[in-house]
Amino acid sequence: MTGIEPQEPRERQEPQNPREPRDLTRLSINQETVKQWSLPELAAGCTAAGIGSVGLWRAPVQEYGVERAARLMRDSGLTVTSLCRGGFFTARDPELRARALDDNRAALDEAAELATGTLVLVSGGLPAGDRDIAAARERVADALAELAPYAAERGVRLALEPLHPMYASDRCVISTLGQALDIAERFPAEQVGVVVDTYHLWWDDLAPAHTARAGEGGRIAAFQLADWVTPLPEGVLLGRGQLGDGCIDLRGWRRRVDAAGYRGAVEVEIFNPALWARDGAEVLAEVAERYVRHAL
Repeated sequence: MTGIEPQEPRERQEPQNPREPRDLTRLSINQETVKQWSLPELAAGCTAAGIGSVGLWRAPVQEYGVERAARLMRDSGLTVTSLCRGGFFTARDPELRARALDDNRAALDEAAELATGTLVLVSGGLPAGDRDIAAARERVADALAELAPYAAERGVRLALEPLHPMYASDRCVISTLGQALDIAERFPAEQVGVVVDTYHLWWDDLAPAHTARAGEGGRIAAFQLADWVTPLPEGVLLGRGQLGDGCIDLRGWRRRVDAAGYRGAVEVEIFNPALWARDGAEVLAEVAERYVRHAL
């Protein structure tokens, strides 16, 4: 006996207005959600499902060819809501810092070619042996100061994404929306914004107030959905839950960003090997159904 009572299955929520037709107007499918698909399969699948927007990742776009990918998106009638990712600005070594800045300039060029106005940034973690997290955050701000004018010239906004604190050491020293805004607000809103991602922010009791603050400043560059399920898998990076399988009030968060004035896409970004092992069309249909059921 472990003394731990088995949990009852989480009750499935019904759609807010079950008799209304599905409204997928704002739904965007992040490429990682159906990672098993190639870019042409993603374009064809979303078009067939009546989904008009996608979020793309640099590595598969580069493999396919940036110009070719941009043409595919245009020909398919798809809007690219974001490109992920740039960032990783926290290195102290001057050569590594220069490489990071060059890579981010290339990412901005790619975003402009894909006609997306949003480049998502993950700040980077602590360098090996470093324990000064405040200094690491300042290096993020220093990098944005160099990149913001370049981004503005290309019509792309830098979107700083806070990640859950469990990623602070190795991936992202910016853990809260408040920390992201403290840096973003040093720059014009049209140059630097923030990402509101439910997976990373749901736990923070200050996040609702900071969402309103971000909205007042016109800083919400992207809104992403994934659910939080436990126990987390080993490695935690690939533990995002399908919408409705976890404990996040997804509809509440959608209402919150709407109340803050955000009118952009609602991008579903789920890293989950169990989804990747399934048929892509089946996963896409399930995501659309869960989006309507739990987020609208």
